Amino acid sequence: MTKPLAGRRVLVTGGVRRIGRAIALECAEFGADIIFTSRKLDQEADALVELLRSLGVRAFAVTCDVRVPDSVTAAVAEAAGLLGGIDVLVNNAGAFESAALESLDVAQWDAMFETNTRGPLLVAQAAYPHLKAAGGRIIHIGSLGGVKPWATHGHYCASKAALHMLSATMAKAWAPEISVNCVAPGMIVFDDEPGLAAKTPMGRNGTAADVVAAVVFFATAPTFVTGQLLVVDGGLGL
Repeated sequence: MTKPLAGRRVLVTGGVRRIGRAIALECAEFGADIIFTSRKLDQEADALVELLRSLGVRAFAVTCDVRVPDSVTAAVAEAAGLLGGIDVLVNNAGAFESAALESLDVAQWDAMFETNTRGPLLVAQAAYPHLKAAGGRIIHIGSLGGVKPWATHGHYCASKAALHMLSATMAKAWAPEISVNCVAPGMIVFDDEPGLAAKTPMGRNGTAADVVAAVVFFATAPTFVTGQLLVVDGGLGL
């Protein structure tokens, strides 16, 4: 059976750990060639490259700090050069922080938007000509926090809400060549992290696999599916 992403070239930002790593691995399982970014390339990144290549696909890691325009431009150019283009961009790199709203300072606010909102814009702009040529797709990783207010995460929630609107704006501005969608995870746990299973209608915590399934859906769905926000939270936000 043909793998649904066979021959597709996927760029994942922040792909070394957690959800980014899971996305890279699942896309490779589905046949895609993978480039993932990290602010620094270390043994963990090297090990992931080897693991991806063991799945029979091309795989590379490139350094990128999504907060720095020149770093973004260089990373996307390198990625497109190594793979011969880009078909799918997954804007996963992000920041998360708790802070009391009354004591939130300007630096904290700006840093959150710099990574969670401006970063995806810069990467998408750099990748735009490659995605347009390929009839490609952009998938942003948003958050339930961009839909529901969390009192102790005001700057985070605002940055993700802005990313959701940016996704919709991109979908309208860059159609029909590029489809743009957004996946908004709720409480996703790793290893022994605490979760909110007791408060979740589906009765369990979310996993990286739940988020990955939504990403793969958008990566393989008809391009007529665009401008959508898919919340993956087990009903937690209801």
